[in-house]
Amino acid sequence: MKNSLDKTCSTESSSASGSSPTSVGLHRFAMLTAAATFVLIFVGGLVTSTGSALAVPDWPLSFGKFFPKMEGGVLYEHGHRMIAGAVAIMMLVLMVWTLMRQRSRRVRYVAVAAFGLVIFQAVLGGLTVLLLLPLPIAVAHAATAQAFFCLTVALCLFTGSRWNSALSLPLSPVERARPPLPLLAAITTAAIYGQILIGAVMRHMGAGLAIPDFPLSFGRVVPPLESIFIAVNFAHRFGALVTAFLVVWTVVRVLRFHRNEPMLGRPAITLMLLLIAQIGVGAMTIWTGKAVVPTTAHVAVGAGVLAASLVLTLRSYRLLAAGARVRGPQELPIFAAGNRIEREVTA
Repeated sequence: MKNSLDKTCSTESSSASGSSPTSVGLHRFAMLTAAATFVLIFVGGLVTSTGSALAVPDWPLSFGKFFPKMEGGVLYEHGHRMIAGAVAIMMLVLMVWTLMRQRSRRVRYVAVAAFGLVIFQAVLGGLTVLLLLPLPIAVAHAATAQAFFCLTVALCLFTGSRWNSALSLPLSPVERARPPLPLLAAITTAAIYGQILIGAVMRHMGAGLAIPDFPLSFGRVVPPLESIFIAVNFAHRFGALVTAFLVVWTVVRVLRFHRNEPMLGRPAITLMLLLIAQIGVGAMTIWTGKAVVPTTAHVAVGAGVLAASLVLTLRSYRLLAAGARVRGPQELPIFAAGNRIEREVTA
């Protein structure tokens, strides 16, 4: 009887949330696609770090060939193209699989949007080469890459069993602090994305060493903003402070109110560790004069920070905001306590 009731409740919860029965194969393939996208971002950073973006001057072929001689900068640039092609094919398969397997329209929309974005990303990459690295298109190429990565990470969550069963888990007590955790996490994620965009502008402008020292700037807290290169570089550093503050605030909020909820605690701790690593590789980038390894790692770890914050944001909305709507406000602990006091007074 109890098992039957549990199954009924689980089905009702799934129907209410618009979720679909989970497919282990689909979820694993979504994770593989996200992992491949992360590799693509790393290799893309490697192309910029090694100055190989124009090592192959034509597109979509490479020196008029499908597979040119892989040496020098061609190894990085053409390798980047090959990985991008593989990711696009994987995303096509993931989109079709999702459309066939998922009932949730939102998840289907995300899959279609991700495929559209990876195609747009490929076109931007081609234009970047054909137009000889114009700054707006180069930055748009980087921005689209991070947005596409976010969509693949979201698909990993949406196709997993934990996401579909999240509303049946015990919810953490409602916090009184403002802004609510889902909103705070969303603001943090947006700030991280904005910081990545400023970094992309700085990188493609060649302003990474416009301020050659760290943690100070020309030995000062605020440097003389004598050129656009110094201004952009300092904007990236100031943005890092703002982003770090938001990350710490978000993580502290999770550990204070939701430390017993692993679906929130784990991404929060991961986010904090990645932030520390990101600050470290950022410093190493300057201290080593933009050596290839730390410069590329700075791009990759930045993507990891963004992904961890996105996971925390989506899970907090699923567990807290969505959970509150399903249960109804009168069932939340703060209202339940008020109802109990009211009954005692009436009695």
